[in-house]
Amino acid sequence: MRTDLFDFELPADCIALRPASPRDSARMLVVQPDGVLRDRIVADLPQWLEPGDQLVVNDTRVIPAQLRGRRLGRDTEPKIEATLIKRLDGSRWQTLVKPARKLAPGDVIRFGNEGKVCLLGHLDAEVEAKGQEGEVTLSFSFHGPALDQAISDLGSPPLPPYIASRRAPDERDAADYQTMFAVNEGAVAAPTAGLHFTAALQAGLRERGVGIHHVTLHVGAGTFLPVKVEDTAGHKMHSEWGSVSRDTAEALNAARADGGRIVAVGTTSLRLLESAAAEEGTILPFEGETAIFITPGYRFRAVDILLTNFHLPRSTLFMLVSAFSGLDTMKHAYAHAIKSGYRFYSYGDACLLFRARD
Repeated sequence: MRTDLFDFELPADCIALRPASPRDSARMLVVQPDGVLRDRIVADLPQWLEPGDQLVVNDTRVIPAQLRGRRLGRDTEPKIEATLIKRLDGSRWQTLVKPARKLAPGDVIRFGNEGKVCLLGHLDAEVEAKGQEGEVTLSFSFHGPALDQAISDLGSPPLPPYIASRRAPDERDAADYQTMFAVNEGAVAAPTAGLHFTAALQAGLRERGVGIHHVTLHVGAGTFLPVKVEDTAGHKMHSEWGSVSRDTAEALNAARADGGRIVAVGTTSLRLLESAAAEEGTILPFEGETAIFITPGYRFRAVDILLTNFHLPRSTLFMLVSAFSGLDTMKHAYAHAIKSGYRFYSYGDACLLFRARD
């Protein structure tokens, strides 16, 4: 499909720079199967679900994946900013670097800031390779748990570029950019639909008879990248590691057999469940990489309802929601959201999408 079909104008003042407080007070645009729109708040979610429905949340935890340092050993030592995007092994990470043009294989970067120490006070990495799309493979001087601790000491939350370009990360982001479900470290971007949840909302869902299940998908920085090709067929998705346990798969299948619906909290949970689903819809245990790319025409096998945030123009995530609820419906919903002052992106408001009728 043509990428420009997924474009729309978004005023800059629609971008949320801080989350709602409390988190479940964020607005929620309900998009019903017939395209009818309802303006609600996230705290109303239990009213839109039925006893026996099953909510699936992503329990990944964001690591402080933004590192700042300088190149060593040449005439100049330019400042370097690296975002970790994928662990390759115990000491190597694939990263996005600014400015990548300042680096060549064999260069050494020293990460560290005054007043912050990790072990020896800094963290060195050698540039092992540069990719065609700007990725840089870094081989760090530490390995395993020692490297993890150094990253924790020196890193900062990797805020999306549309927030980081307008304000600097601060101490509030360390808490704001984690969901209440975050336990398994490995993501470099938050599964942002989960940011809306509170203990009160979780209790309300359980009182309604809605089950809550955990899966893990370590979200990569590829979620921020726009689709640059003119046709979606030419876009290459970055792979991400995910896991669906046998117990979770069996519980979801049993609930569905009894008439319950599967409600994915976020596009990350949806993509993982669809990757784990067999052709006829049975959810299987899953552990490994997924690079599933969902565009209109995709036949959904596992997920019936999706809670998600508002996404970037021309992004793979807007393509996904357009596949789920219909492109025309989502363009109408987003136009309504912009006109009505909904807040967009990671710290913004939510949509509750019901799958389009076949």
